[in-house]
Amino acid sequence: MKEKNYNKIINESWINPINKEYLENIYQKYLKNRNSIDLFWKKKFDNFEQNKNINKKEINFKKNSFFLNSKKVYKILNFFRKKGHKYSNINPLNKKNNKKKKKLLNYSYFNILKKDINKKIVIKDNLNSIKTFCNINKFIKWLKKKYCHTIGFEFSHISLNKEKKWIQNYIERKWIKKKFCIKKKKDILQSIIYSETFEKYINSKYPGYKRFSLEGNDSLIPMLHETISFSIKKKILNFYIGMAHRGRLNVLINVLGKSSKKLFQEFNGKNFNNLNNGDVKYHLGFYSKIITKYGTGKLNLAYNPSHLEIINPVIMGISRSYLDSLNKFDSNKVLPIMIHGDASFIAQGIIQETLNLSQTPGYTVGGSIHIIINNQIAFTTSKINNMRSSYYSTDIAKMIESPVFHVNSDDPEACIFSIQMAIKYRIKFKKDVFIDLIGYRRNGHNESDDPTVTQPLMYKIINNHPTVKNIYSKKLINEEIITENKIKQIISNYRKILDSGSIVSCNYNFLKLIPIKKNKYINKNIYIKKIKKNEIKKIYKNINMLPKNLNVHPLVKKIYSDRINMINLEKKLDWGASETLAYAYLLKNGISCRISGEDVIRGTFFHRHAIIYDQKNEKKYSPLKNIKNGKFFIWNSVLSEEAVLAFEYGYSLRNKNTLTIWEAQFGDFSNVAQVVIDQFISSGQEKWNQTSGIVLFLPHGHEGQGPEHSSARIERYLQLCSKKNLNLCIPTTASQIFHLLCKHAFNKRTTPLIIFSPKSLLRNPLSKSLFSEIYKKNFKKIIFNKKLLKNKKINKIILCSGKIYYELFEYKIKFNIKNSLLIRIEQLYPFPKKEILKIFNYNINIKNVIWCQEEPKNQGSWMYIKNCLEKILYKKISVKYIGRLTSPSSSTGNVYVHRFNQFEIIKKVFEK
Repeated sequence: MKEKNYNKIINESWINPINKEYLENIYQKYLKNRNSIDLFWKKKFDNFEQNKNINKKEINFKKNSFFLNSKKVYKILNFFRKKGHKYSNINPLNKKNNKKKKKLLNYSYFNILKKDINKKIVIKDNLNSIKTFCNINKFIKWLKKKYCHTIGFEFSHISLNKEKKWIQNYIERKWIKKKFCIKKKKDILQSIIYSETFEKYINSKYPGYKRFSLEGNDSLIPMLHETISFSIKKKILNFYIGMAHRGRLNVLINVLGKSSKKLFQEFNGKNFNNLNNGDVKYHLGFYSKIITKYGTGKLNLAYNPSHLEIINPVIMGISRSYLDSLNKFDSNKVLPIMIHGDASFIAQGIIQETLNLSQTPGYTVGGSIHIIINNQIAFTTSKINNMRSSYYSTDIAKMIESPVFHVNSDDPEACIFSIQMAIKYRIKFKKDVFIDLIGYRRNGHNESDDPTVTQPLMYKIINNHPTVKNIYSKKLINEEIITENKIKQIISNYRKILDSGSIVSCNYNFLKLIPIKKNKYINKNIYIKKIKKNEIKKIYKNINMLPKNLNVHPLVKKIYSDRINMINLEKKLDWGASETLAYAYLLKNGISCRISGEDVIRGTFFHRHAIIYDQKNEKKYSPLKNIKNGKFFIWNSVLSEEAVLAFEYGYSLRNKNTLTIWEAQFGDFSNVAQVVIDQFISSGQEKWNQTSGIVLFLPHGHEGQGPEHSSARIERYLQLCSKKNLNLCIPTTASQIFHLLCKHAFNKRTTPLIIFSPKSLLRNPLSKSLFSEIYKKNFKKIIFNKKLLKNKKINKIILCSGKIYYELFEYKIKFNIKNSLLIRIEQLYPFPKKEILKIFNYNINIKNVIWCQEEPKNQGSWMYIKNCLEKILYKKISVKYIGRLTSPSSSTGNVYVHRFNQFEIIKKVFEK
């Protein structure tokens, strides 16, 4: 067939060389018997036969010699789509090797015979557009430009075809072809100039000071500028950034608009008047208002400790808090941006936990933009096999089937293309996107290090390698877009801005940044008011009356039936009923509640049942949804402590009108999240003036369940207490948990509340409360029998906390002991000094003071209580310890040993 005539034929969307073998088979069947094929094809071939413009004799797909076999074509195409990233020019320090690898990909590599070299190639993309190539070399050259240039596109691990097809189309239609306008190119260059000039300026002004330079990855700055301006254009107006220390000072000055004056004061140690102990300058956060021609947004760089990647779930929590505060959840109203280091990203377990959270309904934020600052080195470790077991540092991203774009940092335009593509993908598919920004670290880990000690060859290459600024400047000068004099002028003007201590105005795409003190977080002024009996009764019934058509599990039905009887028959309220009532009362008063943790919906100990599951169709019914004015969220989390608690901490930072609770399955498990507790919850206000009202439920109590199911490690939390940074409570009655939660929620919620919650006490009849205690009383820091104070026989005070009180109480009643006063301390910190002193001042006959605990002597509250009591008693009365001996483990694993030891403790307390 003549080539000209063939081109006419393939213009028919259903007739082309891609499907020629398939069509030939159907056509042969049609010729034999037109009724033997599908109606669709029958109509197509009928029309085809009637078309006088086509010479039917010339149609023979199988014998056509003008076009290369389509199977071979698509084998080559799929090779580049799947593996092209491995041959890409993405390593600025290894260009020669990149070129060698790419040269291997010729026609012979794909087993194309010489006689077929000049055959035409036709491909059809996912949008049914046909593209032709005159020979195999042109085709391979085009594929190399798309898939082996300065971006390595990794997406074949994605299982959803619609996502893969979107990525393929975007690359094959837009990459390389996309040309930036002159203004954009100038903006990109200016951002890079600012980045490099800033680092050099700081180095000359403060030589040897730690600043964790961005040099070698300067393209991050225009990438962030583009992220902000491009996103605002897409109506995304809120940005939350999490990053470690590498490049942080550069980002603060050139992206967030922090004044150089403030930064220099921090270098000089003069700008910490507004903080307590403060933190190092490369951990500090910042808030900015963004003004563009497309709209106005807000930018927040979160405070971050040196535990590199721990900030990521915090950023997700802040973002989700904003989304939950909207009338309608819309993930395109916020953009979390997470900036990682290559070594930490693959090595830190918190990354896996965070990614695992990212697509679960209670924690999703509609995707985050991840930028990995890939220096190709950790502190002093650069060999890949020492840093990781995977090919790329980003390979962990494959677990959530997100695309990864490996970008050569020396090509700023490729960096901008990748960020635009990432944002579009995120908006469309609401998933995370990862950009592996491959550059290098021009200096040591910090500026006082000499990296040539451990990487002499690597740094020989780096020292001879031109900077990104020099590379891109040369490109634009050659394109006659800018002159050398203009570049010198930009550098000079920028240095003047730094000299004056002013705010840097980047003007990237008309972007303007204005520093603000802090985001105006939602914080309604709601005050504690007297609880009315009829109102609280109505609320209680509203959350415990179940619909008649709901098929409830018998055990759950009994729980709710018992709750109704508690009020109808005036029985005492148990813990679950009282806790749920607290949430309902807060919701009624306009305070939202969010509870998360492992199995919190039902409750690990079968006490909560915040959602009821229909036994026939598994439909969910949430009684607390009946209460309006506030929003109620409760989520069973993934089996993770560190990421989930960090997420909830972040959530608590923004929306102050929400009571945010994280419950550990057992209090012992919170030690997996110790970094969050140490670096954020207990010290965030001291370091950064950052307040959180997060609540932690830590089930605690020695009940013979073994070392990992007994202790919430009270001693560790007490050790963290100072300057009223935490509230530590161990409530022992149903009414106490109601009042404690309400008290915390109605206050400003600026201090974290740690609650050592019960396990066996959840069903202990002695821990139940009269309904009148809900509306007549309030939270008590200590509980004791006031009537016994007047008893002159009392000469012994027994102080304790938690469930051991009830064991002491039962023993005291059983043996009719009259000389002892039991006092349970419900608030451990701040220590209830006034309340304790009142008792000692009232009764001067007290000769013995005992602290009793079930934890080992070197654990629990003993050392803290001893110190507090000695201060207020002035050593007039000695405090005796009765409890378990010191132990490296929190408890025995033998239930019989536990029971024996427990009884011995109780008995010893009342010995004369």
